[in-house]
Amino acid sequence: MTSLKLAAALAASFLALAPVSASAEVVGKVGVDWTGNDILVDAVPDPGVSGITCHVTYFDRSVIDRLRKGNWFEDPSNNSIACRQTGPISIGDINLSQGGEEVFRAGLSLIWKKLVVTRIYDKKNDTLIYLIHSRELTNGSAKMAISTIPLFGQTVTWKNGKPN
Repeated sequence: MTSLKLAAALAASFLALAPVSASAEVVGKVGVDWTGNDILVDAVPDPGVSGITCHVTYFDRSVIDRLRKGNWFEDPSNNSIACRQTGPISIGDINLSQGGEEVFRAGLSLIWKKLVVTRIYDKKNDTLIYLIHSRELTNGSAKMAISTIPLFGQTVTWKNGKPN
């Protein structure tokens, strides 16, 4: 592989680590052991629904842990989510299908694994569901968590009118 191709591959790998939403902000960092492993807490405002903020937790391995255990380029799939109303709710042009829409993504490995938050609208129960899970290229993970925001009884503005 030429050095130009190697540089392009490395650049693409580092871009894979970048979150989809630039608005995610680390609001907490808790050390869990002497090697420097941490649990990070990010505040992630929903880009399609103003007034909703999700707090996402994930494990951040230290350099010492990576050197000691190997598997240098990967963090565990363990994660958690809690979403709450943090202001007046205004819903933009969101995907209303059963598959929902990805609202946040961050890399958990150099290329292969992503931490993903997907928003799903439950029309029957008038509720927003936020699902956090890991997406892997070859082996999917069963580790997941959800958080819900019931809209019933709330003053909610829909950009294109409430869905029928």
